[in-house]
Amino acid sequence: MSKTMAINAGSSSLKFQIIEMPEETVVSKGLVERIGLSDSKLEIKYTDANGEDQKFQIVEDIADHARAVDLLLTKLLDLGIITNFEEITGVGHRVVAGGELFKESTLVDEQVIKNIEELGDFAPLHNPAEAVVIRVFQEKLPHATMAAVFDTSFHTSMSAENYLYSIPYEYYENYSVRKYGAHGTSHQFVAHRAAEIVGKPIEDLKIITCHLGNGASITAVEKGKSVDTSMGFTPLAGLTMGTRVGDIDASAIPFIMQKEGIESIEEMVTIFNKKSGLLGISGVSSDMRDVEEAAEAGNERAQLALDIFFNRIIKYIGQYVAVMNGVDVIVFTAGIGENSKETREITMRNFGYMGVKIDEERNNTRQEAIVSTDDSTVTVINIPTNEEIAIARDVERLKNQK
Repeated sequence: MSKTMAINAGSSSLKFQIIEMPEETVVSKGLVERIGLSDSKLEIKYTDANGEDQKFQIVEDIADHARAVDLLLTKLLDLGIITNFEEITGVGHRVVAGGELFKESTLVDEQVIKNIEELGDFAPLHNPAEAVVIRVFQEKLPHATMAAVFDTSFHTSMSAENYLYSIPYEYYENYSVRKYGAHGTSHQFVAHRAAEIVGKPIEDLKIITCHLGNGASITAVEKGKSVDTSMGFTPLAGLTMGTRVGDIDASAIPFIMQKEGIESIEEMVTIFNKKSGLLGISGVSSDMRDVEEAAEAGNERAQLALDIFFNRIIKYIGQYVAVMNGVDVIVFTAGIGENSKETREITMRNFGYMGVKIDEERNNTRQEAIVSTDDSTVTVINIPTNEEIAIARDVERLKNQK
């Protein structure tokens, strides 16, 4: 029995899970928040020797990711979650941008880390931090197998007609400007799980996976491969999200900048990333629950935000039904997809014309379940995503290949 850590590092955060493999039992999970800021927080959830659920939390200034990793590993020892570092035999690092270079998860070496750093332009808030964290874990756990698992890898199977933009071709040749997508680990995990649930080989299925959280994307999966996805060159494009704009006419950018006196494109990108989406439309919150509550209380802008959110989901599902010339399974996952029965019900109504039917009783769930009726022409499934398990599986697979 070995323990594998799944690591998800952001610009000021670090999430983790420790998973016993191959049993896939989660023994601990938690996060470090506000790294590099005042009042940083470390939270660790675990089960003690008596089988009782415990939560450890401290608040102190954590200067950088190196200090965050050092503190985390020390506390794992202090709390008895591990007895020594050798228990951790593998560490899988979620990396947002793999570009065209990484078509699958890979063992980490110095060249891989340099490549991750060089791809920082495609995910400036994530890749640089992820490279730093990989180096720190290499130093602290030199015996452990290190693997990089890329958000974009699953989408490298897209054809050029789906990943290229209609811009001068030399921008792709010279600067690799194209659609890359994101959430690939989640889309791949739930697509394969959906095939298991319906009891058919994934190669025989046309699946649309809807990863709906604060960040949201939809992917068309045919024969187990991503054929198209809603996010683009960066995770800014596609659906309306919590604070992200989704699709927008590029001509609106200079127009808004001129009218608002915005001088830098960086400020505009910040607005589209952090002040748009559900938050920008509703003026209430980026949290779906808050927007739904405001809409129920009669807030018209909150209701409009919901209507736009649902509208974009419906449009992308419709596109991908056409792209694949049909669909067998539609999957909902992530924070909103898993927990909002209203999202599933409202969006699926628009596909009643093709025989999609939602069972109201089955749909009243936050657990893994088929939520469509037995006579629905498309099987609609709610599947909680588990990117950490997917990462751990890749670490074990790569470990066995060494």
